[in-house]
Amino acid sequence: MPPAPSSPLPASDPVLRWSRWLAVGSLLALVALGLCWELWLAPTGSGTLALKVVPLLLPLPGLWRGRLYTYRWTSLGLWLYVTEGIVRATTEHGLSARLALAQVLLCLLLFAACALQVRRRLVRPAVA
Repeated sequence: MPPAPSSPLPASDPVLRWSRWLAVGSLLALVALGLCWELWLAPTGSGTLALKVVPLLLPLPGLWRGRLYTYRWTSLGLWLYVTEGIVRATTEHGLSARLALAQVLLCLLLFAACALQVRRRLVRPAVA
């Protein structure tokens, strides 16, 4: 039977520990990139677009604690940021386009870490 959605991270699996650190690290890097991008590096107006990082802070406690449910919904919600990154990478030029590509890459890292967590924790090997 699969673990409950709020089950904590199994401590014995090094792959799960590594993917947890990858998820938390890429999420924090995504927040830092969004703030730096919209406030200092290539601001697009009055800096109100920096508020786009607020939803990224919501899954942070759950990812830190290894909550399976948080990994699931985070992997779905981050596609909004992938879409924004792809649109801005193809429509803007210079530094903004490179920052948008960095956003897409960080989102893909976060998705891979979340998918690894969910798959590793829910899919059990068949016993012969």
